[in-house]
Amino acid sequence: MLSKYKLNQLYFKDTQFANLMTRRIFNVLLIANPYDAFMLEDDGRIDEKIFNEYTSLSLRYPPRFSQVSTEEEALAQLENMSFDLVICMPSTGDNDSFDIGRHIKEKYEHIPIVILTPFSHGITKRIINEDLSAFEYVFCWLGNTDLLVSIIKLIEDKMNLEHDVQEVGVQLILLVEDGIRFYSSILPNLYKFVLKQSQEFSTEALNAHQRTLRMRGRPKIVLARTYQEAMEIYHKYQNNILGVITDVRFPKVERGEKDGLAGIKLCAEIRKNDPFVPLIIQSSESENSSYAVKYGASFIDKNSKKMDVDLRRIVSDNFGFGDFIFRNPDTGEEIARVRNLKELQNILFAVPAESFLYHISRNHVSRWFYSRAMFPVAEFLKPITWNSLQDVDAHRKIIFEAIVKYRKMKNQGVVAVFKRDRFDRYSNFARIGDGSLGGKGRGLAFIDNMVKRHPEFEEFENARIAIPKTVVLCTDVFDEFMDTNNLYQIALSDADDATILKYFLKAKLPDRLVEDFFTFFDVVKSPIAIRSSSLLEDSHYQPFAGIYSTYMIPYLDDRYEMLRMLSDAIKGVYASVYFRDSKAYMQATSNVIDQEKMAVILQEVVGNQYGDRYYPSMSGVARSLNYYPLGDEKAEEGTVNLALGLGKYIVDGGMTLRFSPYHPNQVLQTSEMEIALKETQTRFYALDLKNAGHDFSIDDGFNLLKLHVKEAENDGALRYIASTYDPYDQIIRDGLYPGGRKVITFANILQHDVFPLARILQLVLKYGEQEMRRPVEIEFAATLSREHDKSGTFYLLQIRPIVDSKEMLDEDLNEIPDEDVILRSYNSLGHGIMNDIYDVVYVKTDNYSASNNQTIAWEIEKINQQFLNEGKNYVLVGPGRWGSSDTWLGIPVKWPHISAARVIVEAGLTNYRVDPSQGTHFFQNLTSFGVGYFTINAFMNDGVYNQDFLNAQPAVEETKYLRHVCFEKPMMVKMDGKKKLGVVMIPDAGR
Repeated sequence: MLSKYKLNQLYFKDTQFANLMTRRIFNVLLIANPYDAFMLEDDGRIDEKIFNEYTSLSLRYPPRFSQVSTEEEALAQLENMSFDLVICMPSTGDNDSFDIGRHIKEKYEHIPIVILTPFSHGITKRIINEDLSAFEYVFCWLGNTDLLVSIIKLIEDKMNLEHDVQEVGVQLILLVEDGIRFYSSILPNLYKFVLKQSQEFSTEALNAHQRTLRMRGRPKIVLARTYQEAMEIYHKYQNNILGVITDVRFPKVERGEKDGLAGIKLCAEIRKNDPFVPLIIQSSESENSSYAVKYGASFIDKNSKKMDVDLRRIVSDNFGFGDFIFRNPDTGEEIARVRNLKELQNILFAVPAESFLYHISRNHVSRWFYSRAMFPVAEFLKPITWNSLQDVDAHRKIIFEAIVKYRKMKNQGVVAVFKRDRFDRYSNFARIGDGSLGGKGRGLAFIDNMVKRHPEFEEFENARIAIPKTVVLCTDVFDEFMDTNNLYQIALSDADDATILKYFLKAKLPDRLVEDFFTFFDVVKSPIAIRSSSLLEDSHYQPFAGIYSTYMIPYLDDRYEMLRMLSDAIKGVYASVYFRDSKAYMQATSNVIDQEKMAVILQEVVGNQYGDRYYPSMSGVARSLNYYPLGDEKAEEGTVNLALGLGKYIVDGGMTLRFSPYHPNQVLQTSEMEIALKETQTRFYALDLKNAGHDFSIDDGFNLLKLHVKEAENDGALRYIASTYDPYDQIIRDGLYPGGRKVITFANILQHDVFPLARILQLVLKYGEQEMRRPVEIEFAATLSREHDKSGTFYLLQIRPIVDSKEMLDEDLNEIPDEDVILRSYNSLGHGIMNDIYDVVYVKTDNYSASNNQTIAWEIEKINQQFLNEGKNYVLVGPGRWGSSDTWLGIPVKWPHISAARVIVEAGLTNYRVDPSQGTHFFQNLTSFGVGYFTINAFMNDGVYNQDFLNAQPAVEETKYLRHVCFEKPMMVKMDGKKKLGVVMIPDAGR
């Protein structure tokens, strides 16, 4: 039976509250003689009073009042200004407001006109005989400003009713009453109640902006004054009526005789259609209470002193407002009370069956959702009646699943304010504090929102696309931490990194965070990553990628030990703003360190636990621009670097699997067996769950394990990721087989589509680039289920822009002859022209040995500092892979150590050839600063490296391993990013 409702395919579309209540009353013209106007204002300004009423009810857009006292003044005002409403106050003198109103209506028939009159015997008589068809309503002024708010809201509700009901199914309360005095006193009471309730339910919204919008979904109030009008409204909107409040004696038609039982006939008619819609009968004749019993309605005596209180109580109990109260159907006593969605979800399976049945069979649950403006769930649940299902447990399950789906949908793509009582496993992204989210935080919130807006992401049967559960400590927490602990002095000094970290670890975070952290631990129940999210990081033009620390901590049962680790990690990230490398980086980017503020992202680490280790099935970096297209790949199709385990392996420049998401079958590294054995991943990173980090160090990877791929095989983590090398048949077979070396090829995922990784990446890159309006780089991770169901979750971890330099090249670089160039690369990264570089620093190749790489790195750092001090740039040439943390692969420089280089060249030697590296933070910085990166293997005729020419020039400085040459005139550097060509020309060549 449940399958009929296909819960797994249930897709709730979010309610667009911004499209509701779009027609508003902004300007009101009040026509009254000065005395009446004064009485109305009661010696206080009307605007001010209305403003105060609006503010107390959290309403926006209070209208402006313009007051005139004669018809001439009124018409003059209407000429000059547009008005949305005219209110006429008839006086007892000769000045006839009814006539004024009619004259205005003849001229401006689209403007609603309302009569507001202080009641006296003369006016009552006059109203009975007057033709009121020109006027929207007549109200009786009883001296309370909230009547004005009700008039405005009643007319706004009428203007927006049809659109809002069709758009999202907004509900309405139908009030049937012809007594002017009665509806003039009931409406303010009713509006105040409904607006207060909508203030209450709007607190379920996740942040202030959503709260304000959510109030637009409140039930509307519609006033009918005859039987005919009431039935027309009922028939038109019967599926959207929250409840009906009716008088008993009123006319059948306009200006007709009063029918003593019109209200009872109305109830009888409604009950034929709907046995459950709540009815309230109001009457000054107490004998009518018997009809109320007959039609299952509540009864209110109009003569009662506490009529207002009774009305509020009965509306609250019956129309689905306030707390949801589960009652015992026999005794009516309260069994359980639910204040919000989370509480309802938690209690659903505990409510006794007979109570549950009583409520669902009367549509109470869906009505409660409607009154709280949760239209998608209400619409879904309303047709699932007891008659259609007749199974209590199935019904509970349906409501539970619907709430879960709805809460997940509401949480996605929204930056919620962190509330301890609301953050749970269905929460996604919350903030603590009011400052900025920082670059990474904004990026995460942006991709979360992007995934929500594009339904294609929902269409994968065996894959879910999400961001990890995230809480951001905003930048104001950082400011408070720095100020209360007086840390600026040590932070901005020249102290070394270890000293700065020591001071920061001794400092204290604000106490109020403790309980918030405990809530986060309880919900996440997995290791936590503590990442930097600084104001300058991931900004469009200067991504500060990989400069600050990222710590990971294991999940422990001891909450206090976890709290200590988390606090230390947050302080470690804060301290890293002031580490030496960060300061050098600031200098290179001409940023002022005082302007840097740090938000911190607390995020569940994506992965599975294998004994004492924790790591994801795969991590990767995808870029929407591919400067290394192979074969039929196109530059704009993008490229992906994929690895097993934690992403640090990719950031550190490890051997990853590179492919184009549009051509996942063409992977260069696995196309030939020899390359596949030599150039695929052999090591990976995992988090050490035993290392609880008693001494946090500057090295944020202190508790990560670098393991051999064999360990992952023992963990059972390679099912769809590895292929097996069969040494006897000299062949690599896709999949895991006993014996033989395991090769990380991701063949089952890329070639056999066990998990739709390539298709997901196509979507993510397409929409990311579309919405950022520029090429993007995305970090991601995925975990595959350990069951055999081939399902998995794809997590987006980060999005940042790839910055493209703007200089345009309009020549073919292939036409420049070799004798004019110092360097030529057919595999270059970067784009544009530079003509202000005079210096080359190169690693001497005579007797070069990789064992000296660390020493070479130190020498380069010194020279780079000299260039920074002088504000000059240079071309850097050396063998092997730049920026690798593995000293055997290349020279282990970090970005700040070469930050003054404008062109960096990997020049292969015959005995030392390394393929170009890509996908690291190092490269992110190259491209964002417009630095050229050339790969040259001259001995294979792959490019030109004219070292003889450089050796012939006098050296400005020469060390054991480096040589620095400076020309009198600048070298011209030209790079064509689309064709991957680059040249550094001999000064004055070809001019």
